[in-house]
Amino acid sequence: QLRLVESGGGLVQPGESLRLSCAASGGTLDHHHIGWFRQAPGKEREAVSAIEYGTRTYYIDSVKDRFSISRDNVRNTVYLQMNSLKPEDGGVYYCTDVILREVAPEGTITGFYAASDYWGEGTLVTVSS
Repeated sequence: QLRLVESGGGLVQPGESLRLSCAASGGTLDHHHIGWFRQAPGKEREAVSAIEYGTRTYYIDSVKDRFSISRDNVRNTVYLQMNSLKPEDGGVYYCTDVILREVAPEGTITGFYAASDYWGEGTLVTVSS
């Protein structure tokens, strides 16, 4: 069974960067769509970014042009590069298998949601001066 472990979180100041990693074990990532979610204290978990098993990606509007998702199938890892971080980016970040919402097969991705109820422990991102 595919198991995903998040890492790379930390405490940074506004404007700084972090790179989160989502490392897989028990299987390979290369046939999975993977998404990042975050949950701030007192708020519901929200979808942030996803990458299909190919190269198509998706970002919510609030992180476009600041976050970049990528995958390294050799290292069996998905990354989330987060630049120009804002306090509202803070929260626990989770990665998981996702199902994509698409305009058409292989077309524009319009959103995504978790494929299962499996969630790892996440990694905490705190953005504060």
